[in-house]
Amino acid sequence: MNTTVINQKIQPYKDQLLQHPLYNDIKNIEDLHCFLENHVFAVWDFMSLLKALQNKLTCTTTPWIPIGNPEIRYLINEIVLAEETDIDQEGHRKSHYELYLDAMQACGADTSYVTTFLTDVEATKNIFVSIKKSELHPKVKAFLDFTFRVVEEGQPHQIAAAFTFGREDLIPDMFTSILKEFQNNFPNNDLSKLIYYFERHIELDADEHGPMAMKMIEELCGNDDKKWQETEDISILALEKRIELWDAIQEQIAHKKEFV
Repeated sequence: MNTTVINQKIQPYKDQLLQHPLYNDIKNIEDLHCFLENHVFAVWDFMSLLKALQNKLTCTTTPWIPIGNPEIRYLINEIVLAEETDIDQEGHRKSHYELYLDAMQACGADTSYVTTFLTDVEATKNIFVSIKKSELHPKVKAFLDFTFRVVEEGQPHQIAAAFTFGREDLIPDMFTSILKEFQNNFPNNDLSKLIYYFERHIELDADEHGPMAMKMIEELCGNDDKKWQETEDISILALEKRIELWDAIQEQIAHKKEFV
């Protein structure tokens, strides 16, 4: 097996995400806020998957020793560099999570859901306790629980599978078009930072991080059929959880409309 075969097998799930009716349900700025206030958790947990890979595949402790495959170390560190210290529109260094928070604040979305959650994570020192006690939508909780189960229990190739398949490259070009249309229709809400985030993230995924991540999967699985099968299984689960996240946002948008 190889990444080409896995991509073929998961294509139906990717198509579900790319064609999800959620995008057509984002009709006004309040709907967009609902999307951002939930999607930010996927932006954040992506960073946690990345750091889990860095911890497992590179040396992050002292005394330093060379760990594993230098090619994989390079791939991981290159992705970390861009994801953790990219540049915003003014040229300041920020992680993609921080870029997203800035974009949310600029367009009037509420960042307190995710920042309060992270404060609780720091206090409990247990991500699973924080997920369980939070007031997030059950499907958002399930999405996060899956991610951190993989982080805690998964082998490097399984974490890499969750990291590589089913992430931001599954947000279609039409979403950026929706944002640009909203910018014209809702001039009091600054969407320029949000448009920059998505264009930047999708550009990096397509041109750099996507090919790097595929190469990492190939290196980690090698000729081991069991690892390839586990990679496929985790990839499908990750996509199913992402679909459920989209379902959760769609449900919340519909629920809000019932009370308008």
